[in-house]
Amino acid sequence: NTQLLERDPGLRPQIWVYDINQRDEICRAYIMAGPYQPRLSEYPKYGPEKHLRHAAFCLPCYLFNTPSAHPKCNAYTVNGFNVWRKVKDGKNCAFLNHVGKDPNSTHKKAEKSCEDLMRQSQHLPQVFNRYSSQEIENNRLRLKTTVEAIRYLAFQGCSFSGHDESKKSLNRGKIAEVIFDKAPKYASYISPNIQKEILHVFSMKVKKAIREKIGDAKCFVREPFFGLVHVFNTSAVTLKDEIYSLLSHNNLNIQNILGQGYDGASNMRGEWNGLQALILKDCSYAYYIHCLAHRLQLALVAVSYEIVPIHHFFTKLTSVVNIVGASCKRNEELKRAQAADIEYMISIDELKSGRGHNQISTLQRLGDTRWSSHFRSVSNLIKMFSATCSVLLNIIDDGTNAFQRGDADAAYEAMTSFEFVFILHLMKEIMAITDILCQALQSKSQDILHAMHLVSSTKELTQKFRDNGWITLLNQVKSFCRARRQEDNFIVAEHYRVNLFYAIIDCQLQELSSRFNEHAVQLLIFSSALDPRECREPFRIGDVCQLADKFYPADFTDVDKMNLKIQLEHYDYNVVQHLEFKSLSTISDLSQWLVSTRKATIFPLIYRIIVLVLTLSVSIATTEQSFSAMRIVKTRLRNKMEDEFLTDSLIMYIEREIAEKLSIESIVNEFRDMKERRIPF
Repeated sequence: NTQLLERDPGLRPQIWVYDINQRDEICRAYIMAGPYQPRLSEYPKYGPEKHLRHAAFCLPCYLFNTPSAHPKCNAYTVNGFNVWRKVKDGKNCAFLNHVGKDPNSTHKKAEKSCEDLMRQSQHLPQVFNRYSSQEIENNRLRLKTTVEAIRYLAFQGCSFSGHDESKKSLNRGKIAEVIFDKAPKYASYISPNIQKEILHVFSMKVKKAIREKIGDAKCFVREPFFGLVHVFNTSAVTLKDEIYSLLSHNNLNIQNILGQGYDGASNMRGEWNGLQALILKDCSYAYYIHCLAHRLQLALVAVSYEIVPIHHFFTKLTSVVNIVGASCKRNEELKRAQAADIEYMISIDELKSGRGHNQISTLQRLGDTRWSSHFRSVSNLIKMFSATCSVLLNIIDDGTNAFQRGDADAAYEAMTSFEFVFILHLMKEIMAITDILCQALQSKSQDILHAMHLVSSTKELTQKFRDNGWITLLNQVKSFCRARRQEDNFIVAEHYRVNLFYAIIDCQLQELSSRFNEHAVQLLIFSSALDPRECREPFRIGDVCQLADKFYPADFTDVDKMNLKIQLEHYDYNVVQHLEFKSLSTISDLSQWLVSTRKATIFPLIYRIIVLVLTLSVSIATTEQSFSAMRIVKTRLRNKMEDEFLTDSLIMYIEREIAEKLSIESIVNEFRDMKERRIPF
């Protein structure tokens, strides 16, 4: 009952003592009653009345005071002000200082709060009540349209807004185009912050769907993009802490880590203090596999840097490609020269004619992180050798300045040397052997046994080329020179040719053997014995037993190892021969099938080892594709993006399959809850 409120400032309880749901009503009652002063016939300096403090209190500050307020505020709200000597001094009057000159002083903000509290027409319930159902429906429709547009643009990696979002702009952002001109300012949704919040809602729901799919299960393998973390240094400890933080924040159990896949940098692969070692200490099943694609890359790069002529060759090749492809004019010259060369080569029966043959192409630039680009560059230059020489000669004769003519002359001289042409064909043959392995290891999904077979076949074919390929290569180079009427330029000592041939191939074989070491390869080969596609022919019981004995000794006691062999024999008869088993294609399919058929409880030791090898990473191709997506998104949106905005954009771009299943209505409701129902829709 507001009529019974204590008005004496010295006796009334502090405002925060009252129930939070009653405070607004109590504050209004105090404001309506106004300031209070006891009415006495005489005001003694030190009266005997206990309730008299002989102090001044500030009503607005009292009404909006909090327990956490600065102690100086208590002088006018809790204790009262009674230092009267500070009141007499004009401009330094304590009361004037309390009010303050700053519009944002505590007192003035309290006064403004009093005014707002009494202006009931502006309160949210009253404001919401003024909106008709049609207005609310229109607001919701605009929001749903905006959400649809944001989802579509995120899938395409496109920007949400332009640099000029005014109504007069002829190049407004995509979101602005779907907003009606009559939209109220509070519900136009063209603010970048609002759009980022909607995108963040999408991102959170996608990650929630991923978490729910993962759950506590360990028998389903999928490689979703979950986040991008900004780190200030790349030490192993920092990286481990950030990985753990991301997983824990999303309620993913760190102890469920069953495998690690990184590149071969020392901070990642270090045996004692590398990231893989630190995580392996905490999670004994998290075996580290150096990405096979990266290993191959390192093996091939090593050849190009360790053998000086090869290093010089790729430097010259890069120069030729850059000079010829420097402008649209030169590209057109290259195409015309190529067409003329194809016509000539067909006339002397060096090329076959027919539909789909001899397509006009361009020179391929070399990529630092993708060795396949080197193979395409070498192959394209061989096809366009004469056309490229023709363009270089034109630049030498007609270049606009001495620098262009000099660069073209140096490139032409290098390109028409024996050493360059010989290495050009040699590298084409070597890289043709490794290209299939390159492409396979960079695919999004790669099974263990196929990868190991490709590694083995690559080594064997490289060795075969070393033993039998010299004469064939030499004849190929001579034929190439005769067809282009340049045999006079290719005179060199025979021993140079042979020594370079064997030096390059021996280095290649050595690097392949070194990078794909026996320990890691053995782990993967033993693990492949559990692959359903390999079990259809003699089931390799011995490999599975060695896998448990050599790589998981802490998880299998001596008794377990004996029982594992017995279980494998029964497994071969009861599972491998099962009709449904023959339809399985991956270890992941196998693990789920064992659970669904309850055979996992019949063969617990086999299921245990399947779980252990289930997530061994053959390559980090998925991660590499995420980096490629990041480059696409950052290029299309803008080069500098906040970490959270970039992460949300990448999640939508990469995990489109999950995001497409989210209903627009659920995003609208989530956004509404996030905005605490401050917008009527």
